[in-house]
Order: sequence, then structure tokens, then C-alpha cells
Amino acid sequence: MAFVVAEPCIKCKYTDCVEVCPVNCFYEGKNFLVIHPDECIDCGACEPACPTQAIFAESDLPSKWAEYQQLNAEYAAKWPNLTEKKAALPEADEFKDVKEKRKLFDPEPV
Repeated sequence: MAFVVAEPCIKCKYTDCVEVCPVNCFYEGKNFLVIHPDECIDCGACEPACPTQAIFAESDLPSKWAEYQQLNAEYAAKWPNLTEKKAALPEADEFKDVKEKRKLFDPEPV
């Protein structure tokens, strides 16, 4: 089982999760992070580190965000690996509590 980054990460991209990941399984798009499901060791270190509560164990992923399991797998194969913490997006604080951000997802790599 792996962890999944869901909708709350869109337009925020805080990287506190990346900093605590022992296996470097995060990949970076322009406005979203994903976890590579085959690289994640299910340690759970990333989940409490996320300021937007966007990371879930696969078994705990809310059904309204089920598509994010596939999005994580798909884009982890396309985007560059992120191994170090970096600044969040400039608009992160503005978008941190915004709901229904799926339409804002940018599929381009960073």
C-alpha cells in the first residue's frame, strides 16, 4: 500500500512532506505533488507533515478524491523527482483552505 496526494495540495505545493520522506518518492508538477506508488514504503511520515492534510493512505483516501490514486501513479512516471524541501507556491496560503480545486490542476511538470 502507498500514500496518495489528493486535491488539497493543488496550488499550494508545500514540501514539508518531501523533507521527511526517507525514500524520495515525491514527484513535482507545476502546482501539485504526487507520490510514486511503487516507491512509497508506506511509512506514513509524510501524512502528518502536510499542512493542507492532502496526504492519505490508499485505504483512507476519501471516495470524493478516488481519482487521485491514478493521478499520482500517472504523473509520478512523467514528472521530475523532488528530494528536498523548497518554498511553497506564492499563492499557497491563499489556496490552502479552498475547496474543489480539481479544475486548477496543471498537468505540466515543474
